[in-house]
Amino acid sequence: MSDLPKVIGERIRNFRKEKGLSQEELADIANLHTTYIGQLERGEKNATLESIEKVANALEISLEDLFRSIQPKPNSQEFTISQIVTRLQTRSIEDQKTFLKLLDILLEWKDQ
Repeated sequence: MSDLPKVIGERIRNFRKEKGLSQEELADIANLHTTYIGQLERGEKNATLESIEKVANALEISLEDLFRSIQPKPNSQEFTISQIVTRLQTRSIEDQKTFLKLLDILLEWKDQ
């Protein structure tokens, strides 16, 4: 079975948390059941296109944002990079800059 539902679910969860929404609040805004949102976030359900559109609209993100860079296979460099990007894109620009500085420090330390 494809990892796509889990990847999409993780992205939904990250965007929801970035917006400061609970699963209940997201479900209410998207006009979906709370249990369904939880199942989506855990990758337990294959969402319909209509549901994905409702969730994206409720999160005020584009479908492109939701599906960006989801093709890499687990344990590949691309997958690891996409996981890093997924986690960072839901953070503020200030947080992103801080993480970049920390990454530079870590890389400098590791290269010594």
